[in-house]
Amino acid sequence: MDEYKDKMEPSTEEVREEQYSLSDDRRVKVLSPGALVAKRFFRNRLAVTGMVILVIMFAFSFIGGVLSPYQQDQKFYRIDSQAKDYAGVLYNDEYRYTVGDADLFKSSVHAQALKAIIQGNDSFEYNGISYTLEKLADEVYTVSSGGNVIGIASKELVNSSTQEAMPFDFTLAAFTAQSGGEKSFSAGGKEYDLSEDGVITDASGSEVAYISKYIVKAVMSDVFFTREFKDDLIAAVESGEKSFKYTGEDGVEAEYILKYDADTKSYDVKQEIDTKVFDTYSAPSKDHWLGTDRNGMDMLTRLMYGGRISLMIGFIVVFLESFLGILMGGISGYFGGWVDGLIMRIVDVFYCIPSMPIIIILGAAMDAANMPSLRRMIYLMLILGVLGWAGVARLVRGQILSLREQEFMTATEACGIAPSRRIFRHLIPNVIPQLIVYMTMGLGETIILEATLSFLGLGVRFPFASWGNIINDVNDTFVLTNYWFIWIPAGVLLLITVLAFNIVGDGLRDAFDPKMKR
Repeated sequence: MDEYKDKMEPSTEEVREEQYSLSDDRRVKVLSPGALVAKRFFRNRLAVTGMVILVIMFAFSFIGGVLSPYQQDQKFYRIDSQAKDYAGVLYNDEYRYTVGDADLFKSSVHAQALKAIIQGNDSFEYNGISYTLEKLADEVYTVSSGGNVIGIASKELVNSSTQEAMPFDFTLAAFTAQSGGEKSFSAGGKEYDLSEDGVITDASGSEVAYISKYIVKAVMSDVFFTREFKDDLIAAVESGEKSFKYTGEDGVEAEYILKYDADTKSYDVKQEIDTKVFDTYSAPSKDHWLGTDRNGMDMLTRLMYGGRISLMIGFIVVFLESFLGILMGGISGYFGGWVDGLIMRIVDVFYCIPSMPIIIILGAAMDAANMPSLRRMIYLMLILGVLGWAGVARLVRGQILSLREQEFMTATEACGIAPSRRIFRHLIPNVIPQLIVYMTMGLGETIILEATLSFLGLGVRFPFASWGNIINDVNDTFVLTNYWFIWIPAGVLLLITVLAFNIVGDGLRDAFDPKMKR
């Protein structure tokens, strides 16, 4: 039994070897510094939430823009009924003049003729020239000089029914025939018929002109009104209607709106026509989930591309700041002495530069130069990067000043390693944790700054979208109060993204230096 027991029980040496063995079930896990940082970071639920939000924002901006069926500058249209100025209608109750001899019947003579008509005179003199007035009808007078009729003063007008203007001889013959109650007259070697209602036709029966007190004038010089249209228009005016419909020669029926202007004592005629216009500020729908903006562009797509621009500007600006700051701060902290003093004075100068006024001045200069949008955005990133590197340089300098006196730096110097290699291979990597925290929190500040500049019209310009220039639409109070889908989504995305960057920055700071965690 003793021999069996000895075989079954392990010896003291075997127990000792088993206790100190490195078998899989007894191996102690030793984590690398990076793994420890990641473990502490992912234990922070708030930081993980911020990271998830950032991942969603990046997917929304970069992947969403690719999946969207629309482009960021794609415009949408709709058919809208619009009232456009079409014509003017005036009931003439003043004397107007038809000129036969422009040298004798000038505008100054018109006033003298009107004065003589009001006073009841049959003649007058002006600048030594005698003029004679002859009354053809109650409101029609001829003005003669030297036995020749040089003009007509009348409250009725001979309006052409064609696009050709009526000659003076035709107008004089028409008024003479009307005043004498004649039914026909001749002018220019042709015979014309005159009806009781003032319609003048040629030998073939085609209407060439008509006599009326109404003046109908088109807004566009290339538009010609037929007699039928004028009759319908005048009938609507006389009956006091506010609108009427007319079917043109092309068979298309259009509606016309009449509006009386008390200042000019005339009627403005507006034509209701279907017009292809930008689909501006349309409400959210199945085609446009967040509606459209003032340019008729899809808001959801603009938000996706706007996030892409805002995030790209943030990262590029922070990269430029970090690159310049690491370079200048590393040199300053390592060499010290007059090099450190010179670089720190440069840093002080950049701290004293009023960034916002300079950016405003440069933005106005780029506006005056009509700089393309892409080049403007590149210059904006360069300006922000150059103006913001001083803080990074001071941070790097402070860290290197404390690291360069440690034993590992003495070892690198003893080994004869070049100064550039000491700085960028041994010192800078030890500053990276603090830089990551600084850069992460600086991203949110840069995005806010870009949004502010774009809101002020100094940042990203059309056709590029950013969250800042999307919110710029709230400059219009009407848009602010009536179209929430224009600015609230962009504001919410901007708020969430910047908040997520700050949360992640706090989480990284606690993960890199657990002693700072309260």
